[in-house]
Amino acid sequence: MAAKVFESIGKLGLALAVAGGVVNSALYNVDAGHRAVIFDRFRGVQDVVVGEGTHFLIPWVQKPIIFDCRSRPRNVPVITGSKDLQNVNITLRILFRPVTAQLPRIFTSIGEDYDERVLPSITTEILKSVVARFDAGELITQRELVSRQVSEDLTERAATFGLILDDVSLTHLTFGKEFTEAVEMKQVAQQEAERARFIVEKAEQQKKAAVISAEGDSKAAELIANSLATAGDGLIELRKLEAAEDIAYQLSRSRNITYLPSGQSVLLQLPQ
Repeated sequence: MAAKVFESIGKLGLALAVAGGVVNSALYNVDAGHRAVIFDRFRGVQDVVVGEGTHFLIPWVQKPIIFDCRSRPRNVPVITGSKDLQNVNITLRILFRPVTAQLPRIFTSIGEDYDERVLPSITTEILKSVVARFDAGELITQRELVSRQVSEDLTERAATFGLILDDVSLTHLTFGKEFTEAVEMKQVAQQEAERARFIVEKAEQQKKAAVISAEGDSKAAELIANSLATAGDGLIELRKLEAAEDIAYQLSRSRNITYLPSGQSVLLQLPQ
């Protein structure tokens, strides 16, 4: 009797295990920010896109393919040429995500690794096309315009593959060694030219100042000469008296100064 009970329990446990395995294989989860496409062995890829949550499927017959529909970054480096035939190294940073409604078409025509197959090729194509419209100097001075043009063209191109580009930006832009050296030499030459121009302007200003000073001295001499011709030597005698008065005043304020009257008879009048 006990053996039959244990045998019944074993069969029940086995049935429950089989049932549990079947139920578990018929369930699948779609995480937040993801979507699922169902592949049916008999009907192919279904047009219905499954949203987030837990869902049922037919075991063995159906298989879920999970896609991440959140924005993801990708850096694409490209080496191309400018309008004036300069080598340009550009790195483009892209935030992309698939169009949810087009996931069945993306899986059927491109595959799960759609970003690896599509983004590098269309990014290189668009960058080469846009950069070729600008010369090296314009790529530096009009970087915002270049970035906007790349973003517009790339967004339009990616839409044909069912991709949405949330952001497109140029994160790296450098030129070849020869062009960089040429720019540095040009900057040095411009600085030297500015320095030379400053020296020339300074010399011109000094020359003008010297001329103005000489003209002033000449005018002053002319005025003095006219005054002497008009008033005679009176002005000179007046200036002598003023100078003598100033000297006498300064000597009177100094110590150890002895005043002697003029003439040689002074010593003869000293007491013996």
